[in-house]
Amino acid sequence: MTAAGQTAGVLLPALDLGAEREDPAPKFLDWLDQWLVGVASPLRERARLRRMYRALPRIEALGRDYAGIAEVELVERVAAFRPVMRRGGLTQTNIERCFAIVREISWRKLGLRHHNVQILGGLAMLDGRVAEMATGEGKTITAGLAASAAALAGTPVHIITVNDYLAARDLATLKPVYDFLGLTTGLIQSGDRAGRPQVYASDIVYASNKEVAFDYLRDRMALGQRTGLLHRKLSGFGQAGSANSQTVMRGLHLAIVDEADSALVDEARTPLIISQESNSVDERNWAEKTFRLIEDLQQDVDYVLLPDQRRIELTEAGKDRLWTRAEAADGYWRNRLRREESARQALSALLLFRRGEHYLVADETVQIVDEFTGRIMADRTWSDGLHQLIEFKEGCKVTPRKRTAARITYQRFFRRYLRLAGMSGTAYEVKGELGAVYGLSVLAVPTHVPPRRAKLTTIVCATREEKWNRIVQEVETMRALGRPVLIGTRSVSASQELSACLGRAGVEHAVLNAEQSEDEAKVIAGAGRVGTVTVATNMAGRGVDIKVDPEALAMGGLHVVLSERHDARRIDRQMEGRTARKGDRGSTRDILSLEDPILDLAPPRLVEWASRSQTWFRRRAALALFRIAQMRAERAHAAERKDLLDQDRRLGVLLAFSGKSE
Repeated sequence: MTAAGQTAGVLLPALDLGAEREDPAPKFLDWLDQWLVGVASPLRERARLRRMYRALPRIEALGRDYAGIAEVELVERVAAFRPVMRRGGLTQTNIERCFAIVREISWRKLGLRHHNVQILGGLAMLDGRVAEMATGEGKTITAGLAASAAALAGTPVHIITVNDYLAARDLATLKPVYDFLGLTTGLIQSGDRAGRPQVYASDIVYASNKEVAFDYLRDRMALGQRTGLLHRKLSGFGQAGSANSQTVMRGLHLAIVDEADSALVDEARTPLIISQESNSVDERNWAEKTFRLIEDLQQDVDYVLLPDQRRIELTEAGKDRLWTRAEAADGYWRNRLRREESARQALSALLLFRRGEHYLVADETVQIVDEFTGRIMADRTWSDGLHQLIEFKEGCKVTPRKRTAARITYQRFFRRYLRLAGMSGTAYEVKGELGAVYGLSVLAVPTHVPPRRAKLTTIVCATREEKWNRIVQEVETMRALGRPVLIGTRSVSASQELSACLGRAGVEHAVLNAEQSEDEAKVIAGAGRVGTVTVATNMAGRGVDIKVDPEALAMGGLHVVLSERHDARRIDRQMEGRTARKGDRGSTRDILSLEDPILDLAPPRLVEWASRSQTWFRRRAALALFRIAQMRAERAHAAERKDLLDQDRRLGVLLAFSGKSE
């Protein structure tokens, strides 16, 4: 197995001593090393894939030995193999035998026998890589191969998913296999903090990326400056149930990250912050005065809106205008930095953060919606007064501002695992960043059966209203054929808008979004039935497996409609991947409009010109504009992640000099 900057070798039993890697300091020639690795990567990956293929017949032969024996004898063989695996670690011989055993147990307990491509994916992850496997290729049981082998070798394993629902689902699927192997398992769910040390003491732990990262950050806070190995031992670090234990985790040994491009790249734009209430000014009074300060400021005169960076910059004229207004105010507003930062935050609250897209309001409380998963992030708030300004804007009770008690980025956190691996259906586009930041290479695993997904012609409408009407027509056409339809939207407000249109047309449908998530499992379970219509945000995206009825498959399978483009084409492909899984039939169509928010990132004059064009030409021009907008968004997000990583490294150096932890 490889880790960032390490060579492959035998994975030896790990010690429960709060193990983690030190974050390597950047070196002057890192960029050259990364470039050379990128140039040589295709050749190296092909060679590695050939070596993995050579293991397949050996695993198949070993599997035949287990296929014909009674379950009692299989139990005895597993018991005899456990100490061999523990002593020897992950040698090639042990890996092949372990995979053969897990494959047989999976067939007996789950009725699922790993295909060769899943074996290849498991081998890739044990080699410290990201296995790119097409959607529907069975990543859940593929991860079980790698996790079982590592855990039997004595290494605690964290299987990281993008949300609680998938963590619970994947563990429930594989628990009979783990139980047969004698491995203990644990599940971390948000809001349930009781007994976490015992959960983390399990051989294999399933959790979302946010839960694991925040638990790590809380542990670092509990240890304070005592983060050395000796201090961790004395404070009971990693000793579940210890009377001394001030922490819940037992170190960062091995992480297998599902949807690796989402967890390691997309979500890496925002640092994870633990906040504490501060004794600050009267927040409602401050928010009211801040909004009064920015009254009548004019766009492109007093400030500039940078939508691709989701940022607002004050012009010199705007700064002068703020100073003129502040002269009559109290001393708080006469501080230039404080005044201008407050103004920027207030303008952001008004112009960049929209209800139903970035947040919801429930019980007079502002609740942040995760843009990647479409779920509410309970107990999370924006920093630097932004949350209080949005509360004031929405007429909610203005809560006390919080100060940062601890922070870490996903880049810094995941680089601390001794060993890191992952899987995704859409990792190839960001392979350069995965290599540069985490030392992970991407191995494209072939599909088990050729995909049968039909991509229908994209439709581009002039207005948003026209788009909704066209989607309703598409739904009625597919329902008449008996096909189930899944419509993907980017926000809660868009899903509600479309739901209202479907309701007016008399189309029965289900809605899955952050406001209507109580029946999530039920909605997903029914989304593949004949004639069913489901409107969903990204909650029905990554990792969601919609089972399509045989009758619906005979009619053409699930039809997916994308009503908007996301900032990254990879995310669009994830929604498309809900259909035509495992070689089934299915189709997708994009139905877009020139009023879609993504086109805020395209040149305005070109968008206006396209809207006046004839229908046949509008589509061609609009598709080019959508691609330009996505490229701009992807570049801006990559720059954000790089800046955040650089900032994190500088902060780490300062903290090291001061003797403080995160």
